[in-house]
Amino acid sequence: VAVIRAFLVRLVLNAVGLVVAARVVPGVELDVGRLETVALVALIFGLVNAFIRPLALLVTCLLNWLTLGLFTLVINALMFWLTAEVARALGLGFAVRDFWAAFLGALVVSVVSLVLSWAFRGLESS
Repeated sequence: VAVIRAFLVRLVLNAVGLVVAARVVPGVELDVGRLETVALVALIFGLVNAFIRPLALLVTCLLNWLTLGLFTLVINALMFWLTAEVARALGLGFAVRDFWAAFLGALVVSVVSLVLSWAFRGLESS
């Protein structure tokens, strides 16, 4: 039950982050009018980050080490872009124009997710 709850919370955090990114980052487009599209894109994003991102980080660990971890931002952008490509292939309403839109979009999703995680953690302890 706890695993399912954590999965659903992560899905909602990703969905909110993707919606915010689509609203504030030029070049990131998401059909926010369709809840199922947002949920499916958030699911794809979560799966990409759960399965492909660790492999990408492993392959680039030396580069990541040399850049003091900053290359992780590039990996995050590539995962965001990959999510858009998978969503496009599935006919979902999510598109990322270029690398910089992916970079900023991934950054926004990360910040929104972090802030909301902190907020929910604070509510659970009270």
